[in-house]
Amino acid sequence: GAGRARGVLSRAMATLCAYRCIECNEEAVELYRDYQRGVLRISICKSCQKPVDKYIEYDPVIILINAVLCKAQAYRHILFNTKINIHGKLCIFCLLCEAYIRWLQLQDSSQNTDPDDLIRYAKEWDFYRMFGIASLEQTSFFIGIFITLWWMTPEMLKRKSDFILLLKALLLSTYGKLLLIPAVIWEHDYTPLCLAFIKVFVLISNSQAIRVTLNLNRILPCFAIFFGLILENGVVCLFQKIGWDV
Repeated sequence: GAGRARGVLSRAMATLCAYRCIECNEEAVELYRDYQRGVLRISICKSCQKPVDKYIEYDPVIILINAVLCKAQAYRHILFNTKINIHGKLCIFCLLCEAYIRWLQLQDSSQNTDPDDLIRYAKEWDFYRMFGIASLEQTSFFIGIFITLWWMTPEMLKRKSDFILLLKALLLSTYGKLLLIPAVIWEHDYTPLCLAFIKVFVLISNSQAIRVTLNLNRILPCFAIFFGLILENGVVCLFQKIGWDV
């Protein structure tokens, strides 16, 4: 009786504290109070005495700029205080962008311009193959991150919801891959350098997403990213041994 009542109460409190303060990461019951007639009062965090989420008054463009600058407050606003449900679609689109870039580079390296149907079919198959390889590399990268974090801080990922939240954060933080398309459209002599900068930006975004989601210092997310890259490069080496162009 008493134990069940405490369980129900704790679940109710968890539901109520669905938001986070973007400054100190403490849980919050509400972001603002609506006094109607267009009067809103932003809630103040009981822990740090600052507004729980100042971004609810900001224009989405400003929020996006702050996210591009990898500000922790902007990441907390997006991950905890908004109901964004584009994780899967964004991941697929980013993988399509990466597959297209690799497919384009593969076509550039091939001098065969024969318009034969068989050649066109082979080129189409190459695109699907690049999409599959990019997906496997992304998966191995994430697995490396999860293994490292679970090994270093097992108390942080005890619940299924913790894994799901971190996965969503990682998927959202790969948005930088969308820059791959304009990097190729505006092709010039520095395209490889641009692609390298995009890769670094995505890794920094991934690290910030881990840090914000699990409330960690900067060192452990960087270590997790490093181990994820090792696993990803291991998959690349495996494909190269098979004889596939990646």
